[in-house]
Amino acid sequence: MFRYPDERRVLSSRRSSLRILTGAVLVLSVTSPLVAAHPEPAAISRRPNVVLLLTDDQRFDTIAALGNRDIRTPNMDRLVANGVAFTHAHVMGSMHGAVCMPSRAMLMTSRTLFHLRPNAAVIPPEHLTLPELLRRHGYVTFGTGKWHNDRASFARSFTRAGNVFFGGMSDHLKVPVCDFDPTGQYPEGRSRPGEKFSSELFSDTAIRFLHDYKGNRPFFLYVAFTAPHDPRMAPQEYAALYPPAGVLLPPNFLPEHPFDNGDLRGRDEQLAPWPRTPEIARQHIAAYYAMITHLDAQMGRILDALRETGHAEDTILVLAGDNGLAVGRHGLMGKQSLYEHSGRVPLVVAGPGLPRAEKRNALCYLLDIYPTLCDLLEVPTPVEIEGKSLLPVARKGGTGPRDHLFLSYRDCQRAFRTDRWKLILYNVAGQQTTQLFDLQQDPWETRNLAGDPTHVEQVRELKARLAADMKQHGDPCDLSRPNWGRPTAQKPPSR
Repeated sequence: MFRYPDERRVLSSRRSSLRILTGAVLVLSVTSPLVAAHPEPAAISRRPNVVLLLTDDQRFDTIAALGNRDIRTPNMDRLVANGVAFTHAHVMGSMHGAVCMPSRAMLMTSRTLFHLRPNAAVIPPEHLTLPELLRRHGYVTFGTGKWHNDRASFARSFTRAGNVFFGGMSDHLKVPVCDFDPTGQYPEGRSRPGEKFSSELFSDTAIRFLHDYKGNRPFFLYVAFTAPHDPRMAPQEYAALYPPAGVLLPPNFLPEHPFDNGDLRGRDEQLAPWPRTPEIARQHIAAYYAMITHLDAQMGRILDALRETGHAEDTILVLAGDNGLAVGRHGLMGKQSLYEHSGRVPLVVAGPGLPRAEKRNALCYLLDIYPTLCDLLEVPTPVEIEGKSLLPVARKGGTGPRDHLFLSYRDCQRAFRTDRWKLILYNVAGQQTTQLFDLQQDPWETRNLAGDPTHVEQVRELKARLAADMKQHGDPCDLSRPNWGRPTAQKPPSR
């Protein structure tokens, strides 16, 4: 049985690592100070609590219980064992390199990519956030961790908060955090460097909230981690668990991407030299896994706190990631692509009213979390949101509410995915490239079938469906126009 290193220091013994709350659902969340900001509404009939745990740059296949035998994630494994894992959850994409910014906005508002404010830096008041809705229905909402959107939307979403990080990335030992400001102003100079590793800091804040909370209303706890985003600097005892020489390379490892995808020299891609060597790729994968295992230990502490405070049976838990990461796959390092490794993320939901130890392969988006929770909590779903509830498929199985996914990256990549086929189109400097993958036969996306004469009709059909989806979603690009009628590029925010 795996034991975390230096268990006293990380407060995660073998028992706490494997202890999980029966019937709890894990939900990703954001951290901030423990200051009450708004008067609580009148008491309501008691609904389940919600804990949302959101990770940063965690790929879909980085949980041992979901098939990765090379990584150690005992707490995430127990969540999988006690809930429903959606194995084909995706982020819809981004119009700039900081994919997590629109991803988090889509999760919070259940609006699709092109129906967000441009670049999603601001969530406008007319876009009702999930915690904002729950506040209106009597929930105490608490946030800690990363909020990669505007301050005003955070202020109206949460009644309390602690150690809030407004930004994309930071040194994990010096992440700049703020106390909660109910005005949403956060003037210059208000932040201070965190006093410990980010994953520990945000977990400490969540645990303190759980132990201090004495209200009779349900709570929504949002814990938004900045791990395993780089800089990948896990504590040494966790790094020691993954000697690079022992790390296996994936079947789709490449020294370089075979053609220009429109973002081959972005910030993320400069984390390793070209060509990517097997040794360098192993080093990055080892560091990535170490960050995830350290993060897993901190999640275990939150699960322990739920049990210790008597909330093990009345809490819905959601675990999700904001986007994936290549780390050597297809010759890439970052998340700025539409391959499965970059757009597909973990999603586990557990708690009252849900089966245990079930896996669902239904196609879904992160933005489907919002209406799913509304159904679980019996809170009326706002008519303007675009997500689709996953509760029926969670309980009974089946194909789910979506038969395909539409994916976008900047003005140079578009994709259309069904349960079997995936078409990716590229338009870079006037050069167009087409990829077609049979995901049932080739889940690693290594064999491009677009040039095979036997798949001409398949490409034509998927391209027509993609064009229709682009129009339906308000995509400014148009496949029928020269160079896709490329829109004006947006200035990328910090990542």
